[in-house]
Amino acid sequence: MTAYLILHGWQNHRPEDHWQHWLADRLAELGHHVTYPQLPDPDDPDLDTWLAELTRHLGALPGSGDRVVLAHSASALLWLHAVARRLPGLGDVDRVLLVAPPSASVLAPLPEVAEFAAPALDFTFPGPTRLVAGDDDPYCPEGARVEFGDPLGIPTDVLPGAAHLDLDAGYGSWPAVLDWCLDPDAKITPRP
Repeated sequence: MTAYLILHGWQNHRPEDHWQHWLADRLAELGHHVTYPQLPDPDDPDLDTWLAELTRHLGALPGSGDRVVLAHSASALLWLHAVARRLPGLGDVDRVLLVAPPSASVLAPLPEVAEFAAPALDFTFPGPTRLVAGDDDPYCPEGARVEFGDPLGIPTDVLPGAAHLDLDAGYGSWPAVLDWCLDPDAKITPRP
């Protein structure tokens, strides 16, 4: 059994049609342990509160089997802040998928999420980390590979026409991300 922690982004109230909800349901149906929490105040999140929640949820994951984190949008940045601060429990995670992190140029003018802008990218991940983003993500106009993937030295999948990999971009079900959950070597592709 693998334990999955799925983390949503800003203004996400975990709608049932979102790929994260779909993924949580599929993984649970396959017998895996799945944690998909509603993080506090998703419309006006507090970074320190979300970091505390991340630490709490990581600590509650089962001790046996693999541990996998999937973080979308602001939670992808949450993970970067956690690694930069060397929060406890990060080294116990076997692999991480960061999905569509927004850039500082988009977040800085938004007081609700400005503090989530990525920290200095001068740290090393405690375990295998992969990045996936759309080539036309309006929340990262610089491009995720340029903004995050290359500076962090992590494998990056850039998906054509996938925008922010959210419901607005048509990402309800997303079979490729389920495939990656079950096989870390699986190619992450756009949804059909």
